[in-house]
Amino acid sequence: MFDPAWPAGLPVGDGWTQTTGTTDVIFPYDGSVVAAAPLGTVADARRALEEALAAAPAMAALPSHTRRAALLHAHDALAERREDFERLLVLETGKPLVDCRVEVARTLVTLATAAEEVARLHGETVPLDLLPSGEGLVGFWTRRPIGVVVGITGYNYPLLLAAHKIAPSVAAGCPVIVKPAPATPLATLWLVHLLRESGALPPAGVQLVTGDVEVGRTLVEDRRIGAVSFTGSAAAGHAIARNAAPTKVLLELGSNAALVVAADADLEAAADAVVRGGYYASGQACISVQRVLVEEPVREQFLALLAERVKDVSVGDPRLPDTRVAPLIDERATERVLDWIAASGATTLTGGRRDGRAIAPTVLDGVPDGAAAWDEEIFGPVVCVRSVPDLDAAFAAVNRSRYGLHAAVFTRSLATAFAAIERIEAGGVVVNDVPGFRADNMPYGGVKDSGAGREGPRFAIEELTVTRMAIIRP
Repeated sequence: MFDPAWPAGLPVGDGWTQTTGTTDVIFPYDGSVVAAAPLGTVADARRALEEALAAAPAMAALPSHTRRAALLHAHDALAERREDFERLLVLETGKPLVDCRVEVARTLVTLATAAEEVARLHGETVPLDLLPSGEGLVGFWTRRPIGVVVGITGYNYPLLLAAHKIAPSVAAGCPVIVKPAPATPLATLWLVHLLRESGALPPAGVQLVTGDVEVGRTLVEDRRIGAVSFTGSAAAGHAIARNAAPTKVLLELGSNAALVVAADADLEAAADAVVRGGYYASGQACISVQRVLVEEPVREQFLALLAERVKDVSVGDPRLPDTRVAPLIDERATERVLDWIAASGATTLTGGRRDGRAIAPTVLDGVPDGAAAWDEEIFGPVVCVRSVPDLDAAFAAVNRSRYGLHAAVFTRSLATAFAAIERIEAGGVVVNDVPGFRADNMPYGGVKDSGAGREGPRFAIEELTVTRMAIIRP
């Protein structure tokens, strides 16, 4: 079993930098202290930047087989310790064990896929004789590392989100500095350690710095870096984009994912999906089901099916394999969600109250536009249901949101499925499954206030490289 208190310092430069301060990592279920994590400073961030900049030429020069070997080493080392990582994630995030198992599995896929994509990082030749002046010239382009990458992650999936920043950076030949969320640094520290212990990378090729907003600002505002990759709230992402300009910024922000239930849908499957997609990770996922739009003719039948299924959602200790909803990351988050429920002006069909330190799985009926529970990202175990007269009204309601990450539609009609794919303004549209279904080898990202750029190893690697054109007159 890993000792959560092991990271006595920060992986900066050649080794581990001792910090003068620590911060307690709290188990959200009972408030106990998991470990005292190293607390970084602005000085630590500045040193990490200098070390990463110095390592950039060596990282860029690494042969493909070396970058691939480093990623595969981390994959294999994580696979050997997967149960330890799962338990550690439960303790620092408070997410149910079932969700932490999924997080580790997806992290393994991310590392393996990034290793495979190293072999596909290439350019192509280009005909230059489209004009007479180009006759006799040889043209081609290659991809080169963009430079130092700063990756900032959220607290809800700390290991996976860090892998989404680190693995493509290493594959592309970029030094990366990752800053985890203050509440959840431990699993990310271990992941960075696994990559560094491979011995395949320059020591400063992968670094980690913890700390407050000033630490983050120090990292993203340095004009010498190549890119910032951020996962978190829209407000924080917008501020980072402003502060980092003109540096390239990749943003994976929030959402209030919609699921449309057509009159011809398999209603039992749709109700199952709403429960599965609305309450996993206790609702603390950017593509968890939040808004459900049901065609009026099947509204009552669907609500009855949904209410029955919500009764079976187990609430309690996240360490238990049957638990599906556990306490949120902290009391402030819990109070905010309860306030949004109270202010929604909706009918509470189930939940809407505390269940121990957790929030009981909640279904709200008839939440109006203008209510935060409908318009914003609630990030808790709350599903809002609204009936609509037809699919045109459903698609219009989905698109009125300022967000556009993922959405779903349940239907037996291919025409409806393709209409949804064509008309819904989102980075992904899922038919007959939860909007939270995400393949880590697909381009993942949003439109509007849900972000810019795409994740998934293949696509993130392209984001973290720049084309270099070459023209030769023999």
